[in-house]
Amino acid sequence: MHATLPPKKTKKAAKAFWLKQLHTWHWVSSAICLIGLLLFTITGFTLNHAADIEGQSQSAEVSVQLPPVLLSKLAEAAPQSEKAVLPMPVAAWLEDNLPLRARGEAEWSDSEVYLPAPRPGGDAWVTIDRESGAVVGEISSRGTIAYLNDLHKGRNSGTAWSWFIDIFAAASLVFAITGLFLLQLHAAKRKSTWPLVALGLAIPAAIAIIFIH
Repeated sequence: MHATLPPKKTKKAAKAFWLKQLHTWHWVSSAICLIGLLLFTITGFTLNHAADIEGQSQSAEVSVQLPPVLLSKLAEAAPQSEKAVLPMPVAAWLEDNLPLRARGEAEWSDSEVYLPAPRPGGDAWVTIDRESGAVVGEISSRGTIAYLNDLHKGRNSGTAWSWFIDIFAAASLVFAITGLFLLQLHAAKRKSTWPLVALGLAIPAAIAIIFIH
């Protein structure tokens, strides 16, 4: 027969088990979130002071010639609507020859194709003459701070970055929830735990109610 543990020891064993699990999930989620938290914390400050931390905008005009074989592919792929993506060979060639992403939706007219290519911290656009194959455009950059700020907002940063933000948000939620449970487990020996948690809620709530209208 198996010996039955006293209720007090069973309770301690259960607490020790959950404490170990919470510590494991807490440190794993904190390791995953560490760099992201640094990035979003710093850019939270730079966004809050965006008017005081203005980057210097730089722009450059670009001009290249689309090869005849790709110009013919552009003609073959002419859509029925005014908006459509470029043929893959044309988009790949543009990305190889210009510092921009050419996988977005372009605007087609009888004479040219206009491709806007906004990106974090800058902007870009090109037009392709459908008769001559001349490609002209402009590429601009607002600097590193603007680039990081746009990453914070997920602005023009693509699907992969959007997935990263979702995963980072989930990991941060795990980090916060496990931290809350760890606070609960240790609160008996740390009397200031819940007053500090309440203060963390009360301060932003008071500022929002009193000063934000």
